[in-house]
Amino acid sequence: MDEQIRIALKKIFRDEQLSEDVPALIIYSRDLNPIGTIFTQQGRLMTMPDVVVWPEDIEQIRDLVRLANEYKIPLIPYGSGSGVCGGANPVGRGIIVDMKKMARIRRLDAYSLTAEVESGFIGELFERELNSKGFTLGHFPSSIWCSTVGGWLAARSAGQLSARYGKIEDMVLGIEAVMPDGEVLKTKVTPRSATGPDFKQLLVGSEGTLGIITAATLRINPYPESRRFSGIMFHRVKDALEAIRELMQTGIRPAAVRLYDEIDTFMIGSGKGGKKLLSHDQEDEHVEDLKKVIMKKAERMVLTVPAVINSAVRLLPANNLLILTFEGKSDITGVEQSIAAKIMHSLGGKDMGEEPGKYWWEHRYDVSFNLSPIYSIRAFADTIEVATTWDRLLPLYERMREAIGRHAVVMAHFSHVYQEGGSIYFTFAASTYDESRKEGIYRETWKDAMDTAIAAGATISHHHGIGMLKAQWMDKEHGKAMEIYRRLKKIVDPNNIMNPGKMGL
Repeated sequence: MDEQIRIALKKIFRDEQLSEDVPALIIYSRDLNPIGTIFTQQGRLMTMPDVVVWPEDIEQIRDLVRLANEYKIPLIPYGSGSGVCGGANPVGRGIIVDMKKMARIRRLDAYSLTAEVESGFIGELFERELNSKGFTLGHFPSSIWCSTVGGWLAARSAGQLSARYGKIEDMVLGIEAVMPDGEVLKTKVTPRSATGPDFKQLLVGSEGTLGIITAATLRINPYPESRRFSGIMFHRVKDALEAIRELMQTGIRPAAVRLYDEIDTFMIGSGKGGKKLLSHDQEDEHVEDLKKVIMKKAERMVLTVPAVINSAVRLLPANNLLILTFEGKSDITGVEQSIAAKIMHSLGGKDMGEEPGKYWWEHRYDVSFNLSPIYSIRAFADTIEVATTWDRLLPLYERMREAIGRHAVVMAHFSHVYQEGGSIYFTFAASTYDESRKEGIYRETWKDAMDTAIAAGATISHHHGIGMLKAQWMDKEHGKAMEIYRRLKKIVDPNNIMNPGKMGL
C-alpha cells in the first residue's frame, strides 16, 4: 500500500479505526475454514490484507468504496470471521472492512414486529437485546456467540429453530447496502411485493461480492411463553425420516427437529447425561467395550484409520435419536406435541420423555467449541451441510456417508427440515502422521462429498455459504444462472473490488 493511499485512508478513518500492525493482519488473514488451521499447524500463513479498518457509519463506508474504486483495491467485508468456507479471506490482499462498530438497533416496531438492525451486531447480543424487550428473532446458529447479522445475511445462514422461524433469508424484509460505486441501496420494507425481482435477495447470500450490507429490517417474534421438548428413539433412519416428513406435511411447525444417525446418537449417549438415552439391555459388555474405543475418537492414531470407526457402526445398537422442540403459546404447543407423538408412535418411535430434548437445549452450542481438542492433537475436523427433497434425502445420506467415509470418521444428523425436504449435516474428522498429506486428504474429502451431492441432485450448501471452499462446484450447482451472476458482477462491480475470488466468480 503506497503512501498516497495511506494518506487517503487516514482522511476517512481515525487512527484507532485503522491498523497495519502485523498481528492484526495475521488475525484477519483467514476465517475458520480448516485449511487456515492446517496452514497454521504447519507454520504457513494465509495471504494477509494490507490494512484493517473499522468503520462506524455508512458515510465512512461510502468514502472507502470510492477510494477503493479509484485505486482498484479489493474490499473484504468482515463480520466475526466465524465462517468456515474462506469467504472472508483476503485472497488478493486489499482492505478488510470489519463491521462490528456498526452494531445498533436503529428502530424496533413492536406493532408490525420488525427491527432495523446494523450488520455488525453480534448475534447473541442482538438476541439478548430483543429478549429484554419481549421479543426474539428466532435465529440461533451454532455460531451465535461469534457471528454477526451481516454475516448471517451474506451466507444465508440457518438457525437451530429454522423449522418454525425459517432461515435468515425468510426473515429479511428490507436491506441497506453500499454498492460498488459508493451509492447506497435501500430497499422498501414491505411484507410482500409484486414489483419485479426481489433486489434484496440478490444481496442476501452474495457474500460481499455485490456490495457491503450495512443494515437490514428483519421480522421478529414475541418471546415464546411455552417451550416443550420430546425425545423419540427409532431403530431405522428410514422410519424416522418418514415420521418427520409426515409431521412437517401436517402443517405443524416444531421449532427444532434433529435426527441423529447411529454413531451420532451413540456419541451423545456416551456423554454426560447420556445414560438416559440407552436402555439397560443395550448396556452389555460388548457395547461398553465398543464405547471405550469410540470415545477415544479424538486420539490421532484412531483418526488416521477412519475405516475402523466407520465399520464399527455396524456393531452399534440400531438407535437413531430424534429431538423435537415446540414453542409459542402454551395451548398450541401442547396440541402440537400431542399430534407429533401420535405420528412418531405410528412409525415405531419410542418415547424417551423430555430429558433428551432438554439436554440438547442446554448444550446446543457446545459442539462447535468441542472441536478444539481435535485440532490440538494436529488432526482436523469439519462439517458439510447439503439439502434435497424427501424423495432423495435417504439415498443422499447413504451415498455421502460412503464418500466421506473413504477419508475420514463420519457421523451425521438431519436438521432444518421443511414440507418439501431437509438438510443433512455431516461431521467428519481425520488425521495423518505425514503432515504433507493433510491438506490433500482434506481437499479429497470435500471433492468426493461435493461430487456426490451434485450427482444426487442436492444443493452443495444449505447454510454455510460458498466462499472459496465450494467455489469450483458453482457452475454445476447453478448451470446457466451462473453466467447471469458473472454478468451482473461485471456490471455492478467493473473494477472487481468487492470480495474478489469468491463464489466461483
